[in-house]
Order: sequence, then C-alpha cells, then structure tokens
Amino acid sequence: MMESSAYTLRNVPQEERPRERMLQAGAQALSNAELLAILLRTGTINESAVSLAQRLLNEAGGLRHLVEMSTAQLTALKGIGSAKALQIQAGIELGRRIARTVQPETVTIRSPQDVSLLLTEELRYLQKEHFVCLFLNTKNHVIGQETLSIGSLNASIVHPREVFLAAIKRSSASIICVHNHPSGDPTPSPEDIEITRRLVEAGAVIGIDVLDHVIIGDRSSISLKELGLM
Repeated sequence: MMESSAYTLRNVPQEERPRERMLQAGAQALSNAELLAILLRTGTINESAVSLAQRLLNEAGGLRHLVEMSTAQLTALKGIGSAKALQIQAGIELGRRIARTVQPETVTIRSPQDVSLLLTEELRYLQKEHFVCLFLNTKNHVIGQETLSIGSLNASIVHPREVFLAAIKRSSASIICVHNHPSGDPTPSPEDIEITRRLVEAGAVIGIDVLDHVIIGDRSSISLKELGLM
C-alpha cells in the first residue's frame, strides 16, 4: 500500500497538478491528459488522475476515438467506473454542443420600432414595471441587455449610477432605455419624463448617449424621443 501510494496525485508537486496549472496558466496550457484528469477528478489507489487519463487516452487510441466510446466501453477500462464514464461523456457532449452553436445574428437598432419588435413580447404581459437597458456599440448593434429594476418606476429605483455602471462595463457607446406599463397604456408619466431627463444629463457628462426611452404597452409603444420629450 505504501509503495502504490507514491503514484497518487497527493504526491505530485502542487505546480504540476492539473487544476493548479489551469488556475495559473489557463486551460490552453494543459495537455489532453491533464484536461481529462480534471474531468475524472480522482485517480485510483495505484495511479494519479493524470496517469489514469493518459492510460485511458492510450487505450482509446487518442482523443478522437475517446469521443466515440460508449459507456460500456469506458467502464470496461480499469479505473473507470460509471461515474467517471458519465463525467467524460458529459464533457464531450458539452464540447459537441459548443461546436454546433452559431453566433447569434447581430441586432441593429435603427428606430423605436426595432426596439418594440425586440422587447414587446418579453415585456407586455409583465405585472410589474421592468426597466431594461439596451447597450449599443458605435454601429448601433445591441451588445447587451439588462433589467436594472423591477417595480414602480421612480427615481429611487432607477438611478443613473446603476444604469451607466452597467453601460461602462460593456464599453457601450450609447444606450436605449425601455420599460413596460402593466396597465397596457404606454403614455409616459411625469416620472418617466423626469427619469429620462436625468439619464440624458448624466449620459452627456459621462459621454454615453441616451438615444431613446421606449415605453411598452399591451398593443402599442411610445418613444419619448419621437414625442420630443428628450
């Protein structure tokens, strides 16, 4: 037992352990065996997780053939139980799904109607007011969306600090504010107009334009920009 324990991961210098190396150098610095060892998490009494991973790769005939192995084939290998086999297969399936993922089509905002098309179905049936910001780049492409408050819209809930902190984190060139009226009537309230004024003033100081504030009702929407209220 003492002799075999020399092969466990506990005896490997910390800087050579895959998880520690990944933290220090990033995943791209790790070998296939080291990455696989992180999925396996533990080795056996006679070998470290890295040694087990390397043996698994050798017996499979390489990473490409490991992908094709069934659960039964994996568990037939010494040191690979059902839990480890499923961990490997889950990692492989995630890789497959990432590979199939297509970059979403860029949404460009050219008018208040584009904002309505983007958010009406998401906001129109909500029973509370949701204040949402669209973050845009210099070409008016939407680079982010965030709900910044939920509840009755007032100055204490929607503060320029939170709005522009979120915009700065995304390196936004401009923003569009959007919120819904649960009543279904998108007519702006005095509070809507006042909050918009404060945001426009804060944006001018920071250098991030507030392009519009769109209010979503049940079957229609209103742009404060088009109404001349900002």
